[in-house]
Amino acid sequence: MSTASRNSQWIGLVGWLAVTSVAGGLGAMASVQAAAFYGQLAQPTWAPPASVFGPVWSILYLMMALAAWLVWRVGGWKIQRRALCVFLAQLALNALWSWLFFAWHLGGYAFFDIITLWLLIVATIALFWRARPLAGMLLLPYLLWVTFATALNYAVWQLNPATLG
Repeated sequence: MSTASRNSQWIGLVGWLAVTSVAGGLGAMASVQAAAFYGQLAQPTWAPPASVFGPVWSILYLMMALAAWLVWRVGGWKIQRRALCVFLAQLALNALWSWLFFAWHLGGYAFFDIITLWLLIVATIALFWRARPLAGMLLLPYLLWVTFATALNYAVWQLNPATLG
C-alpha cells in the first residue's frame, strides 16, 4: 500500500470518527439535563441508572465509526453509497431521538423515531454485512442496545403521560 493510499485510509477513519462524534455531540447537546430529567421520571424496575448511558454510547459510537470506515474502504462512496447513506440516515435519527425525548419531552415522537431508527439499523447491518461482514458484526451491539432502549422508551413514556405527552 502506498503512503498516499495509507494516508487516505487514515483520513477516512478520522472522517468517520468525526461524523459519528458530531451526531453524538448533537444528541449530547439535547441531553445536558438528561440525568436530572431521567431521574425525575417514573421508570420500570429494569431501567439502568443514568450513569450507564454515557459510557455505553461512547463505545457504540466508536464501533459505528469503525464499521462505516470498514465499508467505506470497500470502494468508497462510489461503490458503497447506498450503505453509507442508510448509515447516515440512522445516525441522524439517533441524534434526533435525544432532542425528542430529553429536550422536547415528546415521548410518542421519540418512540416513533426509535422504531424507525431500529429498522434503519437492521438495514444498515444487512448492507454493511454484504460489503464487509466485520462491519455488520460491529453494529450488532448497537442493535441490541437500541432494542433495549426502544422497550425503555415505551415503558417510560407510558409511565409518564403528563410529562412525555
